[in-house]
Amino acid sequence: MSKGKHKSWTDDKKPITREENEITNQLIIKVMNSQLFQQKLMSLQSNMFNFAMLLTSNRDDAQDLLQDTTLKALDNQEKFVDNVNFKGWVLTIMRHTFINNYHKVLRTQSVVDQEIDLYNLNLTIESGIDSPDGAYAMAEINKAIEALTDELKVPFSMFLTGFKYNEIADELHLPLGTIKSRIFFARKTLQEKLRDFR
Repeated sequence: MSKGKHKSWTDDKKPITREENEITNQLIIKVMNSQLFQQKLMSLQSNMFNFAMLLTSNRDDAQDLLQDTTLKALDNQEKFVDNVNFKGWVLTIMRHTFINNYHKVLRTQSVVDQEIDLYNLNLTIESGIDSPDGAYAMAEINKAIEALTDELKVPFSMFLTGFKYNEIADELHLPLGTIKSRIFFARKTLQEKLRDFR
């Protein structure tokens, strides 16, 4: 290289072909679209949180749902079509996520071990009734139930033996609301009397 002449990095570079230029332009457009998508998504966060609160009725669950939805929207960015309502698209993702999570929880909670004989469980062994303290506690509970007025004791006893509210109402010829109230007041009275047994 001669003295005084500096070689530029562009001197050895070949001219950009039309195809390379087109690819570069497409990448720039894709990056710009991605940034615009993210900006739109971030601007909807408060709307998304409000919708999540409507679905979950719990602040922590709503936050989790908001995060899940944001991640799913970002993962599925290429599926968004420009002429579709963006807010509607995102909230639909949220609703589907909520429904899928709800079904997942139901499935995990409804798993039953098929090897357990649910009809012949020996509950008295686990309940502690056989111990002296357990027998004393049961006697106190029975005494508290017996002390209830007949108005409260009869529907409450029927409820304890497995009758449903509407069956008790039919049997006693009383309105359903009255039965529910009496059982509620019986529970409240027993809770106050048996506060030490918790």
